Amino acid sequence: MKRFLIGLGFLMAVTFSLLYVFKYDYLLTGVTTIYLTGHTTAYLTDYKKFTNDSVLAPAKAQSWPLHKHYNQFTTSKNLEDFHEDRNTVAYLVIQNDSILYEKYYDGFGVDSKSNSFSVAKSVVSALMGIAIQDGEIMSLDQKVVDFIPDLKGPYADQVTVGDLSSMASGQKWIEEYYNPFSVTSASYFVKDLDALILAQPINEKPGEAFSYKSGTTQLLGMVIKKATGKTLSAYLTEKLWQPMGADKTALWQLDSAEKGMEKAFCCLATNARDFARFGKLYKNHGRWNGTQLLDSSFVALSVKPRFDQSPEYGYGWWLDVFQGKNFFMMRGHLGQYIIVVPEQDLIVVRLGHLDGKEILSHGKSSEAEPFTKDIYVYLEAGLEMIKNVSKN
Repeated sequence: MKRFLIGLGFLMAVTFSLLYVFKYDYLLTGVTTIYLTGHTTAYLTDYKKFTNDSVLAPAKAQSWPLHKHYNQFTTSKNLEDFHEDRNTVAYLVIQNDSILYEKYYDGFGVDSKSNSFSVAKSVVSALMGIAIQDGEIMSLDQKVVDFIPDLKGPYADQVTVGDLSSMASGQKWIEEYYNPFSVTSASYFVKDLDALILAQPINEKPGEAFSYKSGTTQLLGMVIKKATGKTLSAYLTEKLWQPMGADKTALWQLDSAEKGMEKAFCCLATNARDFARFGKLYKNHGRWNGTQLLDSSFVALSVKPRFDQSPEYGYGWWLDVFQGKNFFMMRGHLGQYIIVVPEQDLIVVRLGHLDGKEILSHGKSSEAEPFTKDIYVYLEAGLEMIKNVSKN
């Protein structure tokens, strides 16, 4: 037994050494935070396993009003089957800026925090828009190297902040969520995100085409931090979270306490009602209860395709058409959605443990996966509710 333990200890020491030498030591964090908790990928409450910064709620919240027909609906079997099959934790329908319907599952409730995953990319794009209107960034066309001079690659001096927001950076990056050796997985666990991002060169001509890359938004987060002199959490608190009257303080995952860089590509934890505030802000052209928080022309640009060949993405927002109605959405791993249908004054929020399994041929995107059927099921249910309201 003694010989076995010595051999095991030696094997573990060699393994850890090799992980460090080949720069896979972040896998140890992944094993302890994800795999040893019974998961195969990031999950809704994993923010509890990481260091976070706070996005502070205001002293007085601006609570959502309840619609006069609040929760006076019997939902379809199809919708409830989807909720059960995809492990939904929150489903929220808002019309005319009032909560029409909400339901929670799996022990989650109104105040439960949930990981945004890539929903945060839309938030970072909004912060970029605010930095532009505040004069901290000159325009969408300003070069990234003005802020990050150590950026590498043959096209590093050409990429603009607008290229980052619209996913046209030319950055070296492979978007893989379930491969533990991928740069995407590394970005979730490394203790120094700036170093990881600066190791990804701009090796293709930017501004040419849409290509979804989490590292691109992380680079944008670095730009905003440098331009404003503030952390993303502090800037979000000041410019949006408190002005929008959020109900609760949110948490934004950091790479480490020492480096203090937010995971700009993901990982803003809050509740469904507070996530919905971003939908209201963009639906109302950047105005919040009479105050212009975000330039209306920037909002309009954000929810239109930048590239004709990629109609599914604008500047930080996903785009599509359903039943003849344009909609835009914030979208995250495992099926986190904030869907906005301006024509119907409608916001639908769905949070959950799984996304859809079916692929729709007409809903292709250039992300790791095309749009899935669940998005349209959640949206259709919301449209049906407001149709029933209009009959009463």
